[in-house]
Amino acid sequence: MPQSVTTRSVLTATHLLHTPESFVRTPMPGLVNGLAIVHACPALGAAFLWLTLEIEPGGTLAHGAQQRLLYVLEGEATLKLDAENYTEGAPQTHLLKPNAYAYLAPGEAAILTAHTAVRLVLIEKAYEPLPGMDAPATFVGDEESIPGAAINGDPDLTVRALLPPDFAFDFAVNTMTYAPGAALSQVEVHYMEHGLLMLAGSGPYLLGDTTYDAHAGDFIWMKAFCPQWFQATSPTPAKYLIYKNFNRTPAL
Repeated sequence: MPQSVTTRSVLTATHLLHTPESFVRTPMPGLVNGLAIVHACPALGAAFLWLTLEIEPGGTLAHGAQQRLLYVLEGEATLKLDAENYTEGAPQTHLLKPNAYAYLAPGEAAILTAHTAVRLVLIEKAYEPLPGMDAPATFVGDEESIPGAAINGDPDLTVRALLPPDFAFDFAVNTMTYAPGAALSQVEVHYMEHGLLMLAGSGPYLLGDTTYDAHAGDFIWMKAFCPQWFQATSPTPAKYLIYKNFNRTPAL
């Protein structure tokens, strides 16, 4: 590889480290005056879709057939919801600012319109129904309004759950914030796959048998049972947004 062309991005059979210097932007159906960075999709081996969308002022994002979670990274946008599929009496139009998010139920006919240049995360997953349980309803939230809960009693490592602890939901999306020096208490190995976007800070991230320097702006995908561990070593807190499949018995 020429000396002038380098990347920190790495792809293995169990994980992907996707770093900003190797991002490729592409148009997408349903996205007007905007571009998408595809971080995870079935072509990778993932059972979900994770995009970063960059939308120009006045640009729009149309609804999709699958359930979605939107999380605003930068800018402001209006989300207009389908009155027939939303909680009775709730507002149908919402102004989304950084750290605001929306869960869009399967088939929700929502339209997002950017007021300023907007960057947002779009996570999409085919819904796995449970017998006798209705699919969850659309709702809008603000991550900053959610109290942080200490993980394993460590006040330097806090989690905020964006989705309710309800078996109607078949995935979870959380933010995790590490004070400088804080770390996971164990190397985790489990049946859930992850998608993760570093929002702030940096530190060593163990994936499989390799430790990488993870920085704000990096995306990580982890296959089920990939060993993982992180510590914040930046002088300011580290924070990431993380997805996992959840609340379902693994299929035979």
